[in-house]
Amino acid sequence: MKTFCTVLFVSLLSLGSSAFGQRLADLSPPVMDYVSVAEPVFAITSVTVIDGTGSPAQPGQTVVVQNDMISAVGDDGSVSIPEGAFVIDGSGHTLIPGMVGLHNHTFYMTSKRSIQLNYTAPRLYLASGVTTIRTTGSNAPYAEINLHSAIQNGDVPGPYIYATGPYMTGGSGMSSMTRLDGPEDARRLVKYWAEEGVTWFKAYTQISREELAAAIDEAHKNGVKVTAHLCSVTYQEAVAMGIDNLEHGLFANTDYADNKVADECPAGFRTTMASLDLASDEVQSTYQAMIDNDVAMTSTLAVYEMYVPDRPPLEQRVLDAMSEEVRGEYLVRREQIAREGENAPFSEALFRKAQEYEYEFYRAGGLLAAGVDPTGYGGALPGYGDQRNYELLLEAGFTPEEVVQIMTLNGARVLGIDGKVGRVQSGMVADMVLINGDIVNEPATIRNVVTVFRNGVGYDSKSLIDSVNGEVGVR
Repeated sequence: MKTFCTVLFVSLLSLGSSAFGQRLADLSPPVMDYVSVAEPVFAITSVTVIDGTGSPAQPGQTVVVQNDMISAVGDDGSVSIPEGAFVIDGSGHTLIPGMVGLHNHTFYMTSKRSIQLNYTAPRLYLASGVTTIRTTGSNAPYAEINLHSAIQNGDVPGPYIYATGPYMTGGSGMSSMTRLDGPEDARRLVKYWAEEGVTWFKAYTQISREELAAAIDEAHKNGVKVTAHLCSVTYQEAVAMGIDNLEHGLFANTDYADNKVADECPAGFRTTMASLDLASDEVQSTYQAMIDNDVAMTSTLAVYEMYVPDRPPLEQRVLDAMSEEVRGEYLVRREQIAREGENAPFSEALFRKAQEYEYEFYRAGGLLAAGVDPTGYGGALPGYGDQRNYELLLEAGFTPEEVVQIMTLNGARVLGIDGKVGRVQSGMVADMVLINGDIVNEPATIRNVVTVFRNGVGYDSKSLIDSVNGEVGVR
């Protein structure tokens, strides 16, 4: 179990000292335009509840919210509804906890652009039922810190944001990232941004072992944490250094690369992954190392799916959300990948293996969370990609209740906020998502979000979506 300096742990809360403390009275008139449930006391009746714990879905439930908190959950007729409470008929609907997106950038990429989405991203996340995000690598840390404040102050609608520091990579890494020049450079960067208020750091593919170890050590001294999209460093090496989280599952793991050289990202390391034996000692040792050291894995299937020919199914709502130029860029690249066939970046077999890898990690006792990662070439939009993850994790073999747990409570556990959010249970903050449909038997209805409750305030999903259509990739 990892320990952190108690005094410096305060810095972890610099963005979170008022976590979930936003109140209706704080909301500006422009934000109130999206609010559909403003009553301080309300009840949702006759609804099917998937509570986030992995327990079976419970139909015919009544959920009571009082002053931002869930005060009661139980069978219809067994729960007392306070006099004067606003009552919402949940018949034919499913209620889940607000999603906790663990890889949910506020910037967005296509094959030709990268842009900060301070307007569209928070609205799409909230509209889709994502009430808390960790940005997991930032191109503009100050933009995210200030966006967090704007949301908490009630100036703009959006999820609660755990902001991440700038990407950390090696000297040959991407030009948009911090190119570290040794371990002391890593310490300097971490200390500075921890003092500025970020809560996590993300290491990237070209970082050296010395740099990553120094970053982790300095982060923990400053009460913050580190995750990574790795390649030059293997998963087991990072776990031994004390890393807190690892991103992308199998796709970023070089534990199994025959041509691995220390501190280098091996070329073509994914070429043999489709035939990887998940029961092998080498895979099981990765799982056990992560489990023994409390290192969570973040699933980001939605972003990798795009690199498999003819995946995902085209959705009109996704195209509608994009600006005209972005839509064109996305469709051109998608068609290119479809034409590449067997030469596409990822095969169907590799994608399936990655799904199985996450499933077996979870079955072994690992902590699996999820996020969209709205990068790649643009097909996994903020929020919409989180919803797609629900279907992809079902495809991997998880039950609906397990997927909801992965996307809600497990994310809250990684962030250390599972005592506040991630469950539809009495005593929890009222972060919840009301969906029109039965997501257990009809998974596609995960898209039919009606109302998103963040801190007990209900936001109208359709209004939020209408406000961003045609704008993704522009602002």
